[in-house]
Amino acid sequence: MKNWYLYIALLLFTACSSSGDMIDEMDELPNKSEEMMEEEETSANFVSDAHPTSGTASISEDGLTLSLSNFKSDDGPLLELYLATDLSAKTYVSLGDLKGLNGNYQYSIPEGTELESLKYVIVWCVEFRVSFGHAVLQ
Repeated sequence: MKNWYLYIALLLFTACSSSGDMIDEMDELPNKSEEMMEEEETSANFVSDAHPTSGTASISEDGLTLSLSNFKSDDGPLLELYLATDLSAKTYVSLGDLKGLNGNYQYSIPEGTELESLKYVIVWCVEFRVSFGHAVLQ
C-alpha cells in the first residue's frame, strides 16, 4: 500500500515539473501580443463627428504615407484630410482634398512632418470648419 502512495506522489511530482518546463519554454516564445500592439499604434478606426464616417487610417513605417482602408463618409463642400493636434484643427497639416467617399486611398505625408504631435486624422469641411469624422492615432 505504501508503494501505491509513493507511486502517486512520484507521478504528481513528475507532472508538476514537466508543466513547469513547458512554462519555461513558453516564456522563450516571441510575444505576439506585443507585436500586434506595435502594429495597432500606427492605425486607428474612424468615428463619426458631424457626418457618418468609418474606416481605418494607418501610417506607414517610414511615416511618409497615410492610408485609408474601407473608408466611407458623406459628401460635402471642400473636404480635406488633415493630420492635427486636436479635434478643432488649430494646428494641422493638410494632406489635400479628400480623394473619395467610399474605398481605399493613400496620401503622401510631407517629409519632415512631426507625427508625434499630430495624433488626429480628420476629414475636415473647410467651408463650415467642422470635422465629418476622425481617427486618433496612438
